[in-house]
Amino acid sequence: MPARIIDGKALAAQVRESVKPAVARLSTRGVRPGLAVIIAGDDPASQTYVRNKIKACADTGVRSELHELPGTITESALLAQVHALNADALVHGILVQMPLPKHIRSASILDAVSPAKDVDGFHPANLGALVAGLPAVAPCTPAGVMRMLAAEGVALEGRNAVVLGRSTIVGKPMALLLLQRDATVTICHSRTVHLAEVTRQADILVAAVGRARFVTAAMVKPGACVIDVGVNRLADGKLAGDVDYEAVREVAGMITPVPGGVGPMTVAMLIHNAVNAALRACGERELE
Repeated sequence: MPARIIDGKALAAQVRESVKPAVARLSTRGVRPGLAVIIAGDDPASQTYVRNKIKACADTGVRSELHELPGTITESALLAQVHALNADALVHGILVQMPLPKHIRSASILDAVSPAKDVDGFHPANLGALVAGLPAVAPCTPAGVMRMLAAEGVALEGRNAVVLGRSTIVGKPMALLLLQRDATVTICHSRTVHLAEVTRQADILVAAVGRARFVTAAMVKPGACVIDVGVNRLADGKLAGDVDYEAVREVAGMITPVPGGVGPMTVAMLIHNAVNAALRACGERELE
């Protein structure tokens, strides 16, 4: 029997709906959650992602402001823009769309964002808190995956979870969040020896390696929950995940599609983090 498809679009709509009461409550205090989005250059994929984020803001009552900067902008000028937004009381969250132009050091820009306004969860202070098991803003994609697992009733305690990918954006924080839920976690990457033997032990397999259809059916344990984080553009212009979807869905118990899986949840959790940033700024209790 083919795997049950996890509908990221439907769950993302629920998450967006769940923040609206908090947005309405803040409005009674004259506060509207504000998200500033910075994009430098004209990367088509980045522009698409930004449009989706701006639309999600409009749908949930979050105020957005888009700062479109030329690809030739200097690092110092971009840092100045970030510092100005840090000081703006009407801006509760700051998102710097990746990738940045090659001449700009991404780490210096992300480090400049105030941890309190870091709705992406990429600042070292937030990542460090996540490592320490302290309250922190979790990166949107891993947080979205955890919401999906909870919504589907996937048992994590004591289960084998394999994260394929070791980036600080997805792989490492994903592993940390799974550890917090008492899963037994293994992180794999492109240099892992006997990779398929490791992934076949996974009750939960999260693929975030950035290679189209890298995960084959032979790499998946029958009945496993397979979460595909990858978004890869094929030669024909179509999108494909890191998982060979058609083949793996015949083996897995649950699977996320691409598109329509993790992607919508990433955007939804961004909105969730932005609203929480506004709640924190007002001294109110955050949403779970």
